[in-house]
Amino acid sequence: MCTRILLSIPRGKDNLSTNFAELVTGFEIKEVETMKVTVENRVLELVEGDITEMETDAIVNAANAQLILGGGVAGAIRRKGGPKIQAECNKIGGTFVGGAVITTAGNLKARYVIHAVGPRMGEGNEDEKLRNATLNSLKLADENKLKSISFPAISTGIFGFPIQRCAEIMLSTAIAYLRGSTGLEKVVFCLFGHSDYLLFAGQLEQETSK
Repeated sequence: MCTRILLSIPRGKDNLSTNFAELVTGFEIKEVETMKVTVENRVLELVEGDITEMETDAIVNAANAQLILGGGVAGAIRRKGGPKIQAECNKIGGTFVGGAVITTAGNLKARYVIHAVGPRMGEGNEDEKLRNATLNSLKLADENKLKSISFPAISTGIFGFPIQRCAEIMLSTAIAYLRGSTGLEKVVFCLFGHSDYLLFAGQLEQETSK
């Protein structure tokens, strides 16, 4: 099921626009696209948006092995979540490629951040490492009795992993996990950019038609 939702968002006083209708009404119309499927009475959802704004029990950070919140998704989490997240990462000290650890979410809307270390393209065995990063995040959510989790497209930023392969691996792993014994009720993939969303949507259609 694919849903297109129109949201009316009040504009701030300092938010200027050249659109006459927006100036007259004081509202900006944004279109949010989502896609939901049911897997064994559990929800798998795709959304286009900012993962730091997700209200699931946990969001997943595309982390490095040192757990240093630098740029990309990690940098956004650090800026919005505050210093507590990095402080807990420092105590943990790091993890392996394909591994995942959990910390507070600080000031974010989520309760926890799961830091999953995906592969850098070219380091070898990348597909298996990405699959493990996804699977270990899901297992960690279950171990902490969480009901919902949001993923980004892990490793597709500065790590250079191809977005199509990422979609294939992460979606197939999540679907297989939801078909098993799990307390998770909802898995979300939050994609930054419409092209990534469309690619994941196309792949999800393929996965659920098998």
